[in-house]
Amino acid sequence: MRIPSVLPSAASFAFDIVGFGSTSVDLFAVLDAYPPNGSKQRLRQHLRLPGGSTATALVGCQRLGWRTRFVGRLGGDDEGRLVRESLIAEGVGVHAHVVPGARNQFAIILVDRESGERTVLWDRDAALDGSPEAIEREALVSGRILLVDAGDVPSATAAAAAARRHGVVTAIDIEQAGPGTTELLREIDLLVVAETFPSAITGKAETGAALHALAAELKPALACVTLGAAGSLAICQGREIRTPGFPVRCTDTTGAGDAFRAGLLSAWLAQPDADVADLLRRANAVAALNCRALGAWAGLPTASEIEHFLAAEGT
Repeated sequence: MRIPSVLPSAASFAFDIVGFGSTSVDLFAVLDAYPPNGSKQRLRQHLRLPGGSTATALVGCQRLGWRTRFVGRLGGDDEGRLVRESLIAEGVGVHAHVVPGARNQFAIILVDRESGERTVLWDRDAALDGSPEAIEREALVSGRILLVDAGDVPSATAAAAAARRHGVVTAIDIEQAGPGTTELLREIDLLVVAETFPSAITGKAETGAALHALAAELKPALACVTLGAAGSLAICQGREIRTPGFPVRCTDTTGAGDAFRAGLLSAWLAQPDADVADLLRRANAVAALNCRALGAWAGLPTASEIEHFLAAEGT
């Protein structure tokens, strides 16, 4: 069974994947254990690194060999400059509007040294949001796939709608429901969401039932929920596909969901007619390998690393 959406021809577009959404600068603090209130604890490691959901997925796709482009707004501060320079250094095209006086999205991420699990404390300047009418449509439709997130829902909805009218496939990275979320999701072909999202938006407690309800209402080509170390659960053409995760020595789970999206989109671009189960297996492999290093981007694998990893796993 394949993904039923038609992937546009590479010859018709300058890029394979365009991302419209969030970037971040992440300050990582590695701890022996999560700190209780009123405690003091020495840091085991601390780093300042680029990240953000859309930016991470684009870097993941770029390392896997695809032509990528970031479209969006950056803060007019040091963090915004760091993100821009880091994306360019990775080979990602950048078509960004720098917002003077705005702070780029920023996060403090506490990482448990033993498990690799992280706690994210983040802030986003409202000045990074903009009028949907101000979006440069030519840049948004310059790729075969448009990936959006929910950092600025009205603009993401307008971007996805414009892409669909142009024959571009749309995908999303979303964790939480909010005003306008349902309208945004109606413009999405490939729906990949966080584990708690289906239940939060449908009211159904069991994840599988909630995902089925979400897929039945929105009718995307693929609806998928990421389950951390347990892998993923997807619905495609009414069929449920459970894909286990890959065990790895986890240093940091930051960006694993974004890496999953990069793996899924990249695998589909490489083999549009492949079985969905094979695409999801590769997506889970990319997510697992990204947990090997500290930071959202550091563990993102190359195509050859994925092939070696899957060969070693016997898949």
